[in-house]
Amino acid sequence: MGFRVGIVGYGLAGRVFHAPLVDAEPGLELAAIVTASEERAAAASARHPGAEIVPDIDALLRRGDLDAVVVAAPTPLHVELADQVIEAGLATVVDKPLAVRVADAERLIAAAEVRGVPLTAFQNRRWDGDFLTVSRLIDEGRLGDVWRFESRFEWISSRPRPEWKSGTPGTEGGGVAYDLGAHLVDQAIRLFGPVAEFYGELDVRRDGGVNDDDAFIALTHESGVRSHLAMASLVAQRGFRFRVLGSESAYTIWGLDPQESQLAAGASPLESGFGERADDAQGRLGRDGATEVVPTQRGEYREFYRRFAAALAGDGPLPVDPRETLEPLRIIESLHAAH
Repeated sequence: MGFRVGIVGYGLAGRVFHAPLVDAEPGLELAAIVTASEERAAAASARHPGAEIVPDIDALLRRGDLDAVVVAAPTPLHVELADQVIEAGLATVVDKPLAVRVADAERLIAAAEVRGVPLTAFQNRRWDGDFLTVSRLIDEGRLGDVWRFESRFEWISSRPRPEWKSGTPGTEGGGVAYDLGAHLVDQAIRLFGPVAEFYGELDVRRDGGVNDDDAFIALTHESGVRSHLAMASLVAQRGFRFRVLGSESAYTIWGLDPQESQLAAGASPLESGFGERADDAQGRLGRDGATEVVPTQRGEYREFYRRFAAALAGDGPLPVDPRETLEPLRIIESLHAAH
């Protein structure tokens, strides 16, 4: 038996990402799921029959047999719930963003350190296959000196937005800057290092909207590289996912990493072909008129919980140092304050 894990929340984050990935990790056991929705409780029970379904975090913590808890509830609740888990002395995973405000994130980190509790943030898109491929091409020098990194996460969503996503102001954690920018800024900093300057545009396109559904963030890294990051939920046509421009070459890839859609469709991370892009969705490297297809590395969301289980066993660091979330949060919080 592995470390026993409870998950708080069975919306998109809990249902699509955390529960299947915890279930797939041999070093972990999915012991309990928190949801107050009868419909979600039935769905969770059907897909994860070995997990107890409980109505709230108090019932979860009363069990007394858990080793770790995943906070997969709406963003505005992350800090409140993580506080309770840390106070209970349990290892804590918080879905991104760790918090809405830097001060709250710093307080969580300090509380975890005082209690001796492992705390990490679910920055799963560090293991997107296309991002892993970009990182490898840069490390191998295939692009020369990188000048500009362009990253887009865009879609038209036909699904009804959860009430908290449509009704939470951007300053309180709603909107695409917190939802998607938490990933895109994190990825840019992982590739090119600390940020010296930044600029952003946060726009509301929906009639009556209370948070940003169309955002652009420009970073100038201390390394001199410029990152241009676009995120939107209402685009009529998607742009490329990545375009990386260097002194010797460029790399472009279209479409999103397939792992989220595979998980949403009910696929197991253990299945053959999980995380692999289709042959016609590969990126290209080179110059116009002389490009070559670059096979995309397999996406590895499983790596997050593999490293988490190993860290709990004393065999390596946590998958994400929570301090690494502070700079992206500082940028996004500052942009909202300026708007």
